[in-house]
Amino acid sequence: MYDHGPPTAAERVLDWDCGVSWVAHPSETGRRASHALETEEGVWLVDPLAATDLGDLLDPLGPVVGVAVCSSWHARDAGVLARRHDVSVHVPAWMDRVAERVDAPVERYTLTPAESFRVLPCRPFPLFQEVFLFHEQTGTLVVPDSLGTVDHWRLGAERLGMPPFRRPQPPVQLRGLNPERVLVGHGSGVTERAPEALETALSGVRRSTPRALVEHGPEMLRGLADALRG
Repeated sequence: MYDHGPPTAAERVLDWDCGVSWVAHPSETGRRASHALETEEGVWLVDPLAATDLGDLLDPLGPVVGVAVCSSWHARDAGVLARRHDVSVHVPAWMDRVAERVDAPVERYTLTPAESFRVLPCRPFPLFQEVFLFHEQTGTLVVPDSLGTVDHWRLGAERLGMPPFRRPQPPVQLRGLNPERVLVGHGSGVTERAPEALETALSGVRRSTPRALVEHGPEMLRGLADALRG
């Protein structure tokens, strides 16, 4: 599901005027995606994984001012990249698991890691903690774990899927947002008719839980087991 080996060349999965998304291990089923967002403060790395050619992706954007970890399961290479750029790893004050997994200075925040971000907390049940970042100026929404575009999270014609264990309690706090693009922690982001894709993902998703468990339950269990090993 996830490749825990050394860094490889990244696959650039999304480019826009103010950022880039990449998958550091293109052959893995879990398709862990990382993002660099250009903001008023500078460039923020979000849930990053290292890659051998990462400098080629980041250098055109400008100096990195911080690393944001948005899921308790996404410590990834945050510490490595924070040290490389001489910045801190920013984590919500209430989020577990991350601080002890990064070898870099950690800054805890209560409201937001930077003024340019709107942060929506999500803690639907124990052991699952994430925040959604919304950069309103560029219309960029980051959803680390509740939504994704990997095949084993989507049903039918869904463009934004949801893992089976999230479907009974979907992230309804995302309703009302009007993003230009939705970036996810697993898979490529959605840029075409993003608000429509987001609303579709949130509508009627509870009813799809049994089907999702039948079609994608085994992959979900493999992914959870692999995440625990990482």
